[in-house]
Amino acid sequence: MDFPEKSISRAAKRGSVEVITGSMFSGKTEELIRRLRRARFAGLTVEIFKPSLDNRYSETRVVSHDEKSIVSTPVDHATAILLLSENVDVVGIDEAQFFDNSIVEVCNNLADKGIRVIVAGLDMDFLGKPFGPMPALMAVAEYVTKVQAICMRCGDLATYSFRKSTEDQVVVLGEKDKYEPLCRKCFNEAINKKPMHG
Repeated sequence: MDFPEKSISRAAKRGSVEVITGSMFSGKTEELIRRLRRARFAGLTVEIFKPSLDNRYSETRVVSHDEKSIVSTPVDHATAILLLSENVDVVGIDEAQFFDNSIVEVCNNLADKGIRVIVAGLDMDFLGKPFGPMPALMAVAEYVTKVQAICMRCGDLATYSFRKSTEDQVVVLGEKDKYEPLCRKCFNEAINKKPMHG
């Protein structure tokens, strides 16, 4: 789904929250970057943020798995986004699942000011449970786009991020070395075969 980007006066702007979600390797960040670039092409002022703990590819860029990237500002807490979003038309936020629940209030606050907020993040953690603030973000969003990867075991659509490594904490940064996208059937089979730790 495409969203109109037109230059209109700040007083007439209608803020909104858009959420792009799905499993790892499903193209969330790529879609986020695409929408932000379109907004820039339309002459809108854009700011992009990501959690500072996500430094897998770059300290200061949002980078997709296919190596598309866009300059961003890393922040330790969601509330910093409010302070750094003065006089902007569009705010992009990547890896929103790594923020605490204050990200929901931040997004609502920005949208209430007439800012278009585009948020990308994992909907489920490695156990297939709702991830952090993502369910609440989807609930308050005007638009939700759920993207899918391809199951690495059967080729069906994948909606789960299976962790191949044995760490049991919720946040473990990694790429294909630690995670693979799986469909529901393959995910359940993989979880049932995996030795339990902790």
